[in-house]
Amino acid sequence: MSVLDNRPALKAEIDKVAEVAGYLWMKGWAERNGGNITVNITEWVDDGMKTLPSISEPRPIGKTLPSLKGCWFYCKGTGKRMRDLARDPMGNGSIIRILDDCGHYEIVADQPVAPTSELPSHLAVHDYLLTKGSPYRASLHTHPIELVALTHSRKWMEKDAATHMLWSMIPETRAFCPRGLGMVPYMLPSSVELAEATIRAIDEDYDVVMWEKHGVFAVDTDVMNAFDQVDVLNKSALIYITARNMGFEPEGMTDAQMKELSDAFGLPK
Repeated sequence: MSVLDNRPALKAEIDKVAEVAGYLWMKGWAERNGGNITVNITEWVDDGMKTLPSISEPRPIGKTLPSLKGCWFYCKGTGKRMRDLARDPMGNGSIIRILDDCGHYEIVADQPVAPTSELPSHLAVHDYLLTKGSPYRASLHTHPIELVALTHSRKWMEKDAATHMLWSMIPETRAFCPRGLGMVPYMLPSSVELAEATIRAIDEDYDVVMWEKHGVFAVDTDVMNAFDQVDVLNKSALIYITARNMGFEPEGMTDAQMKELSDAFGLPK
C-alpha cells in the first residue's frame, strides 16, 4: 500500500517529480546522487492523510520556519539517485509534515527515507515563498553542464551579464525565462550562508539562481515548470558555447529586438 493509492491528484504531482528526475539523469545533470527536489504538497493532503501516524521520530529542521506550520512536503531522499527516483519515487523519497513548533518534521509515508541533507535550505526557501504569498510550490537543484561551465568565468558572474547573453541567444529564452538568472558566488554546499544568499537572489525577482561552480536552484509553481526554466536557460548556454566552438562570438539578439519581445509578451523585465 502507498499513500498515493486512491489519491490521483497527489499521485500526479509525485509522478511529475519522477518524470523530471528521469530527465535530469538523461541530460547528465544528476550524476550519482546529485541534485534535489522538494515540493510543497499541502493542498493535496486530505483528512485521511492528516490522521496517518508518523514512521519516524520528530527530527529538527535546524531553524524555526513559522510559515510552514501544517505544511507537507515530498522530498528526495538523502543519498538517493535521480535515476532511481524516476523509477520508484516513494522508495527514493518521502512525504514529511512540519510539526506545530515549526522547527521539527516527521516522516509520514511511504518508507522512512531520510530527506535530503539540504532539506533545511529547501524548507527555508519554501518558508520565504509562503511568507511572500508566492504561488511557487516546487524547488529544484540540479547540475546543468553548460550553465555551470559559464560560472568558471568571472565575466559571467557579474550581475545580469549571463542573463542578457542567454536571453539574446534565442527568443524563447527571453519569453519563457523572463526573470533571468541570479548569480550567487561560491559558498559551501548545504551551508546556511548559501541558503540565505539564494533567498536574497529570489527576493531580487529571479526564479532561477546559479550557484558558482556548483549548479542551479530553481523555483516555480510545480517541478515541471522549474525544470523547464533550467532547460531553456541551459539551451541558450549550449548555443553560445557551440558558436564559440565553431570559432566565432555569437552576435545575439539586439537590445531593441529583446525589448520588442518584452513589449509583445508583457514580460516582467
